[in-house]
Amino acid sequence: MPIINVHLWEGRTVEQKRQLAAKFTEVIVEVGAVPVDSVIVTFSDYAKSDWAEGGYLASDKLRISK
Repeated sequence: MPIINVHLWEGRTVEQKRQLAAKFTEVIVEVGAVPVDSVIVTFSDYAKSDWAEGGYLASDKLRISK
């Protein structure tokens, strides 16, 4: 049973997640040769202030790079 965990910054719509889940599932079924019903996709949404890269919060990094 493949499980795909997708970590995103918050702001994606339900429709975008629906499309992502369908595409990820399609690829895993095709390449991994598994039944479609066995694929699980989870989404974790994060505020940019809950995500850091290179020692900077993403919310701060956006201001720094501008």
